[in-house]
Amino acid sequence: MPNKQKLVVIGNGMAGARFVEEVLARGGGNIFDIVIFGEEPRGNYNRILLSSLLAGVHRPEDIFINDMAWYEENGVVLHAGVKAIQIDRRLQQVYGSGQVIESYDKLVLATGSIPFVPPIDGIQKEGVFVFRSIDDCDAIIDYSGRVKKAVVIGGGLLGLEAARGLLERGMEVAIVHLMPHLMETQLDFTAGTMLKNILERMGVRVHLEKRTSAVLGDERVEGLAFTDGSTLDCDMVVVSAGVQANTALAKQAGLHVERGIVVHNDLSCRNDSNVYAIGECAQHRGTVYGLVAPLWEQGQVLADILTGADPGSAYRGSQVSTKLKVMGVELATMGEKDAKGEEDEEVTYIEPSRGVYKKAVVRDGRLVGAILLGDGLIVPRIFQAFDRGEDLPEARAELLFPWARERVSDVITELPNTARICHCNGVSKGAIVDAVESGHCTVKAICEATRAGTGCGSCKSDIQAIIEQVSSVLEKQESNDHLKEAIPLLR
Repeated sequence: MPNKQKLVVIGNGMAGARFVEEVLARGGGNIFDIVIFGEEPRGNYNRILLSSLLAGVHRPEDIFINDMAWYEENGVVLHAGVKAIQIDRRLQQVYGSGQVIESYDKLVLATGSIPFVPPIDGIQKEGVFVFRSIDDCDAIIDYSGRVKKAVVIGGGLLGLEAARGLLERGMEVAIVHLMPHLMETQLDFTAGTMLKNILERMGVRVHLEKRTSAVLGDERVEGLAFTDGSTLDCDMVVVSAGVQANTALAKQAGLHVERGIVVHNDLSCRNDSNVYAIGECAQHRGTVYGLVAPLWEQGQVLADILTGADPGSAYRGSQVSTKLKVMGVELATMGEKDAKGEEDEEVTYIEPSRGVYKKAVVRDGRLVGAILLGDGLIVPRIFQAFDRGEDLPEARAELLFPWARERVSDVITELPNTARICHCNGVSKGAIVDAVESGHCTVKAICEATRAGTGCGSCKSDIQAIIEQVSSVLEKQESNDHLKEAIPLLR
């Protein structure tokens, strides 16, 4: 066997560790000696579940994907707690803290993103936190036990999740957001306004179009001041005002960086074919993705290329869609949130009293975007139409009210095996069906076998419906087999 090449991955987060799994699944352990630099002193965990950790729903050990033993068992060297601080592309070496040096044949940057902290006077005071890691959660939990009033700066997804966690801990919670409505990246004004009303009914105070100018207090947080002259009392502040690609190491190495590290379709960096970038730090065709599913797709493509499983594989970009629960409210978004031209159609249904909002954006008879708030029943069918570019019925309302079914199982039964059920991890209905047929007959078992449901968890009811559907079919087959055995053969 020829000598192995050295594959070095910088970043042990959800993109980097998942990529290594994909490499190993393709026999890459026989091709590469694999080394990972992980800045945090622990294995890989699910950042999507940090809000559940903050809320006390999960324990730290519940959210780990790969514990420390996994790396040793799979022959992967993990430099846990070692920050990569320099790349020498001429010598093909990575230098880490603690005088760790690793040479490489292929280098993959999966450095992720870092929290954006606005320039606010007094932002360094005691009681101000960011929300990005287990350590952040631990610090917030510890401090929240000593205070009563919390403010979250930022009304995007992470900000709302932080607010949920603090609310579950019995705190008085307010959200301060710069824009006219919440989650403006994913939602239109109507949906964002409805979400605000839902949160306020839960007890969260929402302050829109507020720019924070200062953190009040001598040494620790006592309130916030805004540019309009108003103030807000609080004991702690969680800053969740967005993220930006972590490109500092790439810039030091002289790689081409714009909003992210610019990569080709093979995910190699523009000016070095031995260096690749995936995940939230990568910029492909002008886009930096912040959702989990595109990160998985990039990792699969790169693993195909580097292991030779599919050398011609190429990343063409991802359709942006997500299904999740925001503060316990069902939400699904995909594609474009508004019509772009006169030929586009917008089909909407609003039921404010129940917090239900459905909107479909149609172009040339196909679905190019949707917002679904408060109604998870139709989500699988809508996702299928979006993913496959299906021709839609001329009566567009049939899209938002497909069969007036009452049970999720009825909807799931109609889906083909190619339909995606878990969008966080890109798991199809067919993969779940195969797992059930192999004997995995509980939601927990399916999650362990396929990873479906281990992201935001909002697809678990769909998984249960598939289990029931497949189990029913298997029971009928088994019953028929027994019946056949009991019928005597006529001569």
